[in-house]
Amino acid sequence: MEPITDLDARFSAADAAPTPWAEARAQLERAETYWLSTVRADGRPHVTTLLAVWRDGALYFCTGGEEQKARNLESNRHCALTTGAGALHEGLDLVVEGPAERVTDPGRLKELAAAWEAKYGQDWHFEVGDGGFVNQAGGPALVFEVKPVKVLGFRKGDYAQTRWRF
Repeated sequence: MEPITDLDARFSAADAAPTPWAEARAQLERAETYWLSTVRADGRPHVTTLLAVWRDGALYFCTGGEEQKARNLESNRHCALTTGAGALHEGLDLVVEGPAERVTDPGRLKELAAAWEAKYGQDWHFEVGDGGFVNQAGGPALVFEVKPVKVLGFRKGDYAQTRWRF
């Protein structure tokens, strides 16, 4: 499904054009690190870096069940995942907003485990068990899917702010 694409002229150069969704999607697929923003039970923000994979129109990440981000998602599934170049005059920064939903289906978890290893290498090999990932070195991990509701793109250089709505 293709999103609705809008250029926000308020934050874009006069001659800017919206960034094509295909370009943003390709960056979500190849990015190596992402920043996850969640909300603590008392309303304070929590931001942490993590690894993720883009598959079938969604971002997937994993975390230990006792980690702060997992505890935050128990009471508030709304989150944002951010990735980008971190440069001022070039690149494309992306913010993916949507609810995080647990993935527990063994078949889907096996597909995602294979995707993690293909993207990040053998150090990121996961077995599947008990509704999540299991790694000998790191222990069990919950897996979450974030289907975008909205994605914001901030192109630097030609300065275009694009919004994709799903």
